[in-house]
Amino acid sequence: MISALKRGPLLIALATVAWAADASAPRMQVVYDTVLRNGFTIRHDHQEELQGVTRLYLSADPNAGFVDVPMEEIVSVERQEVPLPSPPTAPAATREEVDRWVNSASDAHQVDPDLIRSVIKAESGFNSRAVSPKGAQGLMQLMPSTASQLGVKDALAPGENVEGGTRYLRDLLVLYNNDMAKALAAYNAGPQRVAQYNGVPPYRETHAYVARVIKDFNRTKLAKRAATKKNTKATAPPVKAQQRPEALQTQPQAKPAKSTASVAN
Repeated sequence: MISALKRGPLLIALATVAWAADASAPRMQVVYDTVLRNGFTIRHDHQEELQGVTRLYLSADPNAGFVDVPMEEIVSVERQEVPLPSPPTAPAATREEVDRWVNSASDAHQVDPDLIRSVIKAESGFNSRAVSPKGAQGLMQLMPSTASQLGVKDALAPGENVEGGTRYLRDLLVLYNNDMAKALAAYNAGPQRVAQYNGVPPYRETHAYVARVIKDFNRTKLAKRAATKKNTKATAPPVKAQQRPEALQTQPQAKPAKSTASVAN
């Protein structure tokens, strides 16, 4: 009993050290390396067996695309564990800073700033340090592969994130002839899914996302319109009372008196 009590603190200390080491270790994600007969290796997130080919999805991000490889060209598939991006240590951006970046990106890419804000609200809740379990980063939740395609060097840098995300949103709006629902669906689920279903794909998450962003965007516009109307009324000069026209004379005018002078014969 005595020896057990003496060793107790040591065991607790060892367990504490082990927990601390585990907590400080980087979070890991599973990826796969497909080795081809020609010696090339394609790293991907997951794969799907289709008729005659294996479809390799390059990332969990649906916008990252895929590669179709003939089954006979695949030599092996190796499972790998790689660290997830480390969470940022910089302080979170303020709303004033976010508004400046949004307005700048809006001017540069001709996208309504209220739409950009609605997307940011749905994606990250204005948290510039947000990192999703799938690895999406920052205010507009850019996946590393998408950020790379957009030329964003640091997806956790708020200014770069908003600029890149707005540019991508602009490209989608142009692609779908300014159809906001399709553009938002592609932002959430990927353009290939919109093409596959010829519209918003039948995913509950995507439908909820599109509805949430459009509802917030419309609410913002209606609130601004009401405020503008109210301010216009408050600042309008008072209407001057019109002067009443003079009363018309209603009494008959006196007729001239008849002449009483005699007429000379």
